[in-house]
Amino acid sequence: SVVTEMTGLGAHTLRGYERAGLLQPARTAGGMRLYSPRDVAIVRRAAALAAEGINVTGIRRILQLEAEVALIRAEFDGVPQPVVAASAERGASGTG
Repeated sequence: SVVTEMTGLGAHTLRGYERAGLLQPARTAGGMRLYSPRDVAIVRRAAALAAEGINVTGIRRILQLEAEVALIRAEFDGVPQPVVAASAERGASGTG
């Protein structure tokens, strides 16, 4: 009920997102769902995409692509700048 209040979404919608594989909340021994801050962020992003008219399949794909971009950015941020600059120069000159 806390997540429904935080996001403005009903429990039915949250269960639907879970069934669609968008999130996998942890569970207590009694079966109660425990949503992490990451789960709440995913729910909010999914709701925003749904509000734009995107179906669950599209939402799933967009979330996957956004996660991939975040990983690539994190990897790129770890590359020393001289290596990045040299790589960009090779790409611009067409010899890379």
